[in-house]
Amino acid sequence: MARELGHTATRFSIEWSRIEPSEGQFNDEAIAHYRDVIKIVRLLGMEPFVTLWHWTVPVWFSERGGFEHKINLGYFERFCEKMATELSNVRFWITLNEPEIYTSYGYLNGTWPPTKKSKVTVLRVFHNLARAHRLAYKKVKGINPAAQIGIAKHNIYFEAYGGRPWNVVIKKCADWGWNFYFLNKILGAQDFIGLNHYFHNRINWKTNQNENARVSDMGWELYPEAIYHALRDLERYMLPIYITENGLADAEDKQREWFIRETLISVHRAIVDGVDVRGYLHWSLLDNFEWDKGFWPRFGLIAIDYSTQTRTPRSSALIYKNICRDNGFEQ
Repeated sequence: MARELGHTATRFSIEWSRIEPSEGQFNDEAIAHYRDVIKIVRLLGMEPFVTLWHWTVPVWFSERGGFEHKINLGYFERFCEKMATELSNVRFWITLNEPEIYTSYGYLNGTWPPTKKSKVTVLRVFHNLARAHRLAYKKVKGINPAAQIGIAKHNIYFEAYGGRPWNVVIKKCADWGWNFYFLNKILGAQDFIGLNHYFHNRINWKTNQNENARVSDMGWELYPEAIYHALRDLERYMLPIYITENGLADAEDKQREWFIRETLISVHRAIVDGVDVRGYLHWSLLDNFEWDKGFWPRFGLIAIDYSTQTRTPRSSALIYKNICRDNGFEQ
């Protein structure tokens, strides 16, 4: 269906717990499954973007403390080595998905597994994830020097309301801590930056002054021009950029067409202004399980009837198909 909708790339994750359900015991059948997925994606003329870690971990790894302990990073390194060896024809690897989101929700406010609240632990995990990426980068690159390796980084456009001095100071602090700190920790160990982008935050002292003229089903502000600024912010790294996530929960599909068009206009504007954007992957292809929210948020270009598993492209998916086919649209 993705190919019929004009897509030339698709992103998916490898589930570590399927590959290594017990420590040191690798599942050849699971590995063969992913090998088949990649084969089919290629036969359909699409490029696979393969994510090694999208927050879930094997139970045995979690019981050892997961990414809380530096000594455990070798387990993740070994898993990455196994995947790079078994799936040696993958060109694009994403080692980590949104490390700042995982640490914030898992260790700061404690609403996601492992449901802990510790400012000390959140910093330790954050730095260990940077170390984990560096280990994975070196291992995968050693196996396949031609591989393109990066992370999927969740960046927010922080806007200083009215250009007021205190708002500018807060914006710079927010940019440094949220947008740039992790990327700075892995300098020299990435071939591209994957941008996950959903949010704009207009800062007025300590409050948020977003207009919220349009919002998604989850109450997130829809502000398509923000992605232009998020892309410009990444110019400093002088690396190719792939937009690896961008989308909205919109069950009735009333805003997705507008959102995609306006977002891509902003992406094009960034390209015209010199940003090296190589691709855009809408989040998501299918309706998905949204962590602590469950199945009710509908992010998919393709709707899923969960009672029958029937897949049906939404109207916006057909509009997006035309954009993909033409590599553009009339404004």
